[in-house]
Amino acid sequence: MSFCLLICKIGIIGGTGLDDPDLLEGRTEKYIETPYGKPSDALILGKIKNVDCVLLARHGRHHTIMPSNVNFRANIWALKEEACTHLIVTTACGSLREEIQPGDIIIIDQFIDRTTKRHQTFYDGQYCGLSGVCHIPMNEPFCTKTREVLIEIAKKIGLKCHSKGTVITVEGPRFSSRAESIMFRSWGADVINMTTVPEVTLAKEAGICYASIAMATDYDCWKEHEEAVSVDKVLKMLKENANKATSILLTAIPQIGAMDWTGTLHNLKGTVQCSVMLPKH
Repeated sequence: MSFCLLICKIGIIGGTGLDDPDLLEGRTEKYIETPYGKPSDALILGKIKNVDCVLLARHGRHHTIMPSNVNFRANIWALKEEACTHLIVTTACGSLREEIQPGDIIIIDQFIDRTTKRHQTFYDGQYCGLSGVCHIPMNEPFCTKTREVLIEIAKKIGLKCHSKGTVITVEGPRFSSRAESIMFRSWGADVINMTTVPEVTLAKEAGICYASIAMATDYDCWKEHEEAVSVDKVLKMLKENANKATSILLTAIPQIGAMDWTGTLHNLKGTVQCSVMLPKH
């Protein structure tokens, strides 16, 4: 029996409008504390077609936590403690490319970090169980194997899906100025959001396979003759298209659960170059 079939558990971090607990069967709630404080909300434990899953609303179920105040370390730590081997997350984003239209799905593969206020590592000397300094490669921030499954499923079910893209994560909660939006395009960014970093880097420190389903909701503000991004516009687009992310999750998770991840997880844990590892499962 393979390693994955024994312990594979999928964490799902739901972004704005994409955190519906009805995804899971046999749901139970679990409130926990971590060495880094409380996660954004209760962990919702359940199953998707017999695969154990844990759902967490990134901004809280009532969307009360702004991007800068999300306790990313507590969220990732909690999901690691629940023995999640994978994290599949959803995120709303603005498009910085003409060809990425509102409603499109992007399975992002790279990031540019423009955040300024966030804890970027578990190894900051504040928690006595994790000593030393963690230097971790970030040439491939997202799990390639998990991304391939998501891309395959999205295309199979007929969604317009971009198989790669660079996301630039800004601090928020404000949106970009037009000058910033144009600059980000010149840097090679394809989409923009407020939450990928440090979530993706903390997941890598924790040795968890991490992949993101990004949904374009608008054209930010770089595009002439296009209505500028607004909260109402973002929420309207998410409401109209949330079923796309849900369809990918419901189809991809059983496939991921049936695969052998032994080598992938082993290699991922080997990239963490520090003196103490996170709790093992």
